[in-house]
Amino acid sequence: MKEKTSITLSSEVLARIDRLAGFRHSRSSFIERVPCRYLLARERRARQARDLQRINQAADRLNSEAADVLEFQASSPKRTAL
Repeated sequence: MKEKTSITLSSEVLARIDRLAGFRHSRSSFIERVPCRYLLARERRARQARDLQRINQAADRLNSEAADVLEFQASSPKRTAL
């Protein structure tokens, strides 16, 4: 559902919008698309930041486990072949 609202933009901004929207799109549809894309990009960046944090936490845990294994292997007595 759409709501009608009023905003105030400079004539320069409106002229740029009109040029970019062209004859194919109305000002309203153009103005609606721009913040939608912006909001989607923000949500995507936030999701990627959360994913990166999870990946880094998992990497820290796995690196710690690998260091433990290497330390255990280094401290284990060497076996000799028969």
